[in-house]
Amino acid sequence: MSNVIFITGATSGFGRAAARRFAEAGWSLVLSGRREERLQALRDELAAKVPVHIATLDVRDAEAVQGMVDALPEAFRKVTVLLNNAGLALAPEPAQKVALQDWHTMIDTNVTGLVNVTHAVLPLLLETGKGTSIINIGSVAGEWPYPGGHVYGATKAFVKQFGFNLRCDLVSTGVRVTDIAPGMAETEFTLVRTKGNQAASDALYSTTTPLSAEDIAEQIFYVATLPAHININRLEIMPSRQAWSSFAVDRD
Repeated sequence: MSNVIFITGATSGFGRAAARRFAEAGWSLVLSGRREERLQALRDELAAKVPVHIATLDVRDAEAVQGMVDALPEAFRKVTVLLNNAGLALAPEPAQKVALQDWHTMIDTNVTGLVNVTHAVLPLLLETGKGTSIINIGSVAGEWPYPGGHVYGATKAFVKQFGFNLRCDLVSTGVRVTDIAPGMAETEFTLVRTKGNQAASDALYSTTTPLSAEDIAEQIFYVATLPAHININRLEIMPSRQAWSSFAVDRD
């Protein structure tokens, strides 16, 4: 029986790239996301290589998450890796200009959704046992503040600390926990954040060399396939052309 990876947010970006990378290595896939047509297309693409189970899912709905996990076919229940990838950023404007609903949406998806899925899938990981992994997609924004980061950065700080605390609770179980924190990566991230502004997305990534979704998928695969006695607590990944900036100072 092949290893099984359970991926949230599998319809684009890091999640979709990870599905393809693990399929190349022969892993069975449990793929979830909100966009059913994209899930079906990804299943059609990968099902010739490996077993694929898909489920249209909004991770913010705890009851739906638990129901989806409870209904997993037997062949997909021996989960080896949970990839908590579902998440989003909204409202890059200053905090004082942001709609409250955008803050709530980020919290509900990036925090509540991650907690919902982790709580539902953890018993399967514990049953599978030693060498299993929870891999959470965080962000450099969870460590390094920047203008317009407000709630998004705060949610990713939660992802980091939640993972660290899980490590403490799971230390004797064999279940590993990793926070993978990408920097600038060219995906649909900015399109979502700007609510479809293609020009803003193009401007962010032009004239530099950002990470790709495939770059991050390769690091996810590396972490997931390390020997069972090794745990990477946090992996922060930036493009070589990205670094930190100086402190902002308001002057007269």
